[in-house]
Amino acid sequence: MTAAPRVLIADDQALIRSGFRLILTTRGIDVVGEAADGAQAVAAARELRPDVVLMDIRMPNMDGLEAARRILAQSPRCRVIMLTTFDLDRYIYAALALGASGFLLKDVTPEHLAAAVRLVDTGDALLAPSITRRLVERFAAPDRNGGPPRTGPADLAGLTPREVEVLTLMGRGLSNAELAGALSLSETTVKTHVARIFAKLGLRDRAQAVVVAYETGLVRAGDRLP
Repeated sequence: MTAAPRVLIADDQALIRSGFRLILTTRGIDVVGEAADGAQAVAAARELRPDVVLMDIRMPNMDGLEAARRILAQSPRCRVIMLTTFDLDRYIYAALALGASGFLLKDVTPEHLAAAVRLVDTGDALLAPSITRRLVERFAAPDRNGGPPRTGPADLAGLTPREVEVLTLMGRGLSNAELAGALSLSETTVKTHVARIFAKLGLRDRAQAVVVAYETGLVRAGDRLP
């Protein structure tokens, strides 16, 4: 039986923290700690080594975005879910780019909260690729000359032509099954290509892959599915 994920809750509202703790613990998920601001979250993550951090975006002393960046740098295997009161908050885009595994609205249902924690603990992204695509289209910044999105840190030179094709289609929101159909490949072969892309580019999940596809100009806002 797979061990339950160990969770750290970071939110400046005590009521949110206690509510989420109750929801998760009654569903067999271990809450190992709480933090009231970003600085506390970074320190707690370093000490407690949680599997998943529920991270509020807006907190005093250090915001959730900076806290997430530091936690992911010090604990690459940790998964971070950003918490927000606003759907498609522009900070979520930056969080996905730095490696957060998705986001939840604070009015999430108890069942969805527990399911989301278990999902990201397995290594999957919380966001469906199509949702991530809409988010990135909204906030990916074009360059000053009105050209394609700015090139991100990812170096695509190490990818094979097929891997570039797979990454492009992931950026357009295709699932593995849809990729297999579009490229006339088996789903197992597609999964192998996806895993190699993640390894070569240092990506954590599909949400981050969509961001990279836009940031490097492989996909532009308004591109249609094949």
